[in-house]
Order: sequence, then C-alpha cells, then structure tokens
Amino acid sequence: MADGEHRAGNPRIVYLNGEFVPEDEARIPIMDRGLLFADAVYEGMGILDGGIVDVEKHLARLRRSLGEVSIPEPHTEHGFLEILGELVRRNGVDEGFLYLHVTRGVAERDYVPAPGLTPTVFGFTQPIHGDGAGAAPTGLTMRSQPDLRWARRDIKTTNLLGQVLAQWGAAAAGADEALLVASDGTVTEGGSVSFFPVVDGEVLVRPLSNDILPGVTRSTLLEAIEAEGAPSRERTYTLAEALAADEAMITGASSYVEPVVAIDGTPVGDGEPGPLTLRLRATYLSIVRSRLHTA
Repeated sequence: MADGEHRAGNPRIVYLNGEFVPEDEARIPIMDRGLLFADAVYEGMGILDGGIVDVEKHLARLRRSLGEVSIPEPHTEHGFLEILGELVRRNGVDEGFLYLHVTRGVAERDYVPAPGLTPTVFGFTQPIHGDGAGAAPTGLTMRSQPDLRWARRDIKTTNLLGQVLAQWGAAAAGADEALLVASDGTVTEGGSVSFFPVVDGEVLVRPLSNDILPGVTRSTLLEAIEAEGAPSRERTYTLAEALAADEAMITGASSYVEPVVAIDGTPVGDGEPGPLTLRLRATYLSIVRSRLHTA
C-alpha cells in the first residue's frame, strides 16, 4: 500500500537513534545542532514495488556528505540498509518516499562544535510526491527563481532555506516547481530536482560542480540516456535556452523522470510531455527495477 493509508488506524513508525517508535513519540532535544545550525546532512530515496531505489548510490552520497562536513559515520552501510528496510516494512510502503537525516549531535549552542558528539539519526516514510510509476505523466510547470543558496550545493545538507524561498515563490506564481537561475543567467537546477532541457535534439546536462547537487536520479537518467543511445551534451545553458527547448524533464527521488510542459508560463515545445522524456522515463524505471533493494 502507499504510505499514508496506514495512518487512519495505525501511526506512522519512524526511526530515531536506534529505536522504531510511533511518530508522535519521537523527540529530539532543542540543543541538537541540526535544529540550531542546520548542521546536518540527509538523503531522500524512492520506494518502488516495496523496494528502495538506488539505495547504494544514496548511501555513497550520504557518506560523501558526512565526510565533507566532518560528521562521523554513525552506521555501516549494512546498518543503514537494515534501518531503511525496516522502515519500509513496518510502514507497509509499496511506493513512496524514504527520508534519512543525520545531525552532528547535541551540545550547548556554540558555532564551534564540541569534540566527540554522537550524531542524531532519524528516518521516516512519506507518500510519493510526483506521478506514480504506473501513471501516464501529464507534465509539470516551472517558474524561474534566483538561486540564493550557499556555495556548496554539492553537499546534501539540511540548509534548505534558499530552496524553501524559491519553491514558495514558484508556488505563489502557480507553478509546480522552481527553476533556479544563477546571477550569470545560467540555469543550475530545480528547487528540489535536477533539470534537463532538450535543445536541437540533444539532452543538455549541466556539469557537476559545487553549483549543483550530484543527483542520484540524475546519474541513473544518464544511464538511461546511454542505454537509449539518445544524443546528449554536457554544458551549461541559459534560461533563454530552456524557454526555447524542444522538451524538458526533471529528475528526483520520488518523481523519477517527469516531463516539464511550461516554464514561466511559456509552453515547452508543444506544451505536452515530450516523446524522448517519456522514453527515458520508461528506461529509467526498467533500470531501477532491475536492482531494487528489498528488506
């Protein structure tokens, strides 16, 4: 069943520091550095057919994020896999979203962290955010917003106020998702997704750098592009190019590969989900289904 259906009769079960507890019993101290400073990293993973999508890639990125901010790894990969699989099992999720959060730990408020802190670890499941894997995607709309985030966007930290403001602005304009634009006029990514325009028949892929998150779904889309033999080019591109694209798509852990049908009120291509996007979505789903991690 989809997550959320169980809540009418039973509370959602969450993980917190070694225990699986009903959501309303989970407590985190106010002196946790994740709360005070966003001194924390996280991962969001898709749940498909009762299994976790690309979990090994997600845990590798989590380890990289922890290393970049010098938070000690609180569990081995096997330990994390057991926690995540148990969350899926206890909540009976067939398709949905799985969230994992690691903070530096609890200490008196001070910008310089005390040595030897024990990380806080928690996780939970949510309903899927975009179209389900079995649905025919109708496409989403985007609204350009200035990219106000900090300079290390390659680290998946919980410092997300820039994204909150961008997504809020996009929603206020009636759009489904923000499209972030740097001061030089180039598009970086979406507010919570990676973005790919198709220009002159080529999928444009912004190169990895500190400017964007190394998206896990992004990396598997690149596998799908290669499997399909679709033309692609790695380079930066402008908002003007995105507005003039033949088609466009976004990728995210719970949205898979989803078509974009309008940006800033301007239709992308003919304003319908693009054929290449739909083909790549099907190939992406086939790839991830071949390697799901099940509890």
